[in-house]
Amino acid sequence: MKLILQPQDGLTPLLLAIKRARKTIDIVIFRFDRVELEKALEQAVGRGVTVRALVAHTNRGGEKRLRKLEMAFLQAGVMVCRTADDLTRYHGKMILVDGTLYVLGFNFTELDINRSRSFGLITRDAKIVEAAAALFQADATRQPYSPTHDHLVVSPESTRKLLSDYIKGAKKELLIYDDRISDQAMLRLLQDRAAAGVSIRVMGKLAKNVDGIPTARLAKLRMHVRAIVRDRKAVFVGSQSAARPERKMVRPKAKRNGAPPAELPVTSTRARLRSVNMRPPADDDVAIVKQGDVGRQWRVSAAGDDKCHVARGH
Repeated sequence: MKLILQPQDGLTPLLLAIKRARKTIDIVIFRFDRVELEKALEQAVGRGVTVRALVAHTNRGGEKRLRKLEMAFLQAGVMVCRTADDLTRYHGKMILVDGTLYVLGFNFTELDINRSRSFGLITRDAKIVEAAAALFQADATRQPYSPTHDHLVVSPESTRKLLSDYIKGAKKELLIYDDRISDQAMLRLLQDRAAAGVSIRVMGKLAKNVDGIPTARLAKLRMHVRAIVRDRKAVFVGSQSAARPERKMVRPKAKRNGAPPAELPVTSTRARLRSVNMRPPADDDVAIVKQGDVGRQWRVSAAGDDKCHVARGH
């Protein structure tokens, strides 16, 4: 398992993966403005790699850009599918490349990659990769999805239970990154952990003050990730937020894994908690949770048509 740290790592890990792809690339997109990444995907098609893009049906202020991106992909020979509109948002960010899964807390945008604090996880765990591939296939074809791996947290199907269990398992410390934790059930859970003697620090803010849980803001960088480091032995990274609407209606993907303390900047006072209320997030997100390795996965499902059209360009 490997960690991607933004803005330090930039696009390099993703570009290298795409350039080395030999068979397949599946990418889930919520926001996208990186020309280098678009060209790399087009070049992969030219090498004979099967490239499939699952594009969100909408995002705030960016629908025209998404539709333009779909047309550019189709013209380049990328297979394009638009998410269904059964969820409020399809908020996942994920790439599958030849049996390797990249679960990301950041969008494929200049703002998220170059000017924001964010994380991503890379895993080759065969079972997690298989679960992510099944999720992609289900959402791309608008079929029902049932979670198959406890280390892959998918909203709204499994987020509440898995993240609740993850937080309850903390013995000494929780470090959380989350812009705003507002889910009442999650706030009560954090309050209970703090009362039990668990040290909790939040990089972001709480909807209401909780005794014993200090909060802070990044001094220079924007934050765009949800992460939770538990006892410096396990980490959750994903798009699921602890905001009430997200926990219920979003499809985010995230991954929870055990990781050495050095792999995540735990010094920045709190790992980010994604809609920890365990309600389905507002977007289709998937998070990967695992003891022993770090990985992550997400899911996105929303579309503007009755059917998800999968088309191939010339």
